Amino acid sequence: MITAVDSSVLLDVFGADLTFGAASREAVRRCRREGGLVACEIVWAEVGAAFGSAADACDAMERLGVRFVPQNPDTAAGSGQLWRSYRRAGGSRQRVVPDFLIGVHAVAHADRLLSRDRGFFRDYFADLVVLDPTPGPPAPRG
Repeated sequence: MITAVDSSVLLDVFGADLTFGAASREAVRRCRREGGLVACEIVWAEVGAAFGSAADACDAMERLGVRFVPQNPDTAAGSGQLWRSYRRAGGSRQRVVPDFLIGVHAVAHADRLLSRDRGFFRDYFADLVVLDPTPGPPAPRG
């Protein structure tokens, strides 16, 4: 079972977030026990910004067991097409192409996605299994 991990969860873990850190840490551990963890270049970059150096970020990801798996040209271009359709359908500017890159990457390279942004991913990636590490009721579908 391969799990793509979103930056929201990784930043909870690396930043020891008081609200979500414990739940995110446990979810990452559970997913790692069940198989491998992967992240695309967007997640890698977002997480990397939280560290003092690229080497520190890569070391932390490696210790956590997250493997770097880049997009391929077709999935990257497909992400742009999805975003364009989203915007033409009236989607807000709050969502940007990197959000779609993360979703398309999870569909192409993993069995599921671990993210606290479950509403967006469930709404726009219907075939993607989305795990949310936080307790509480399911997010409303939009």
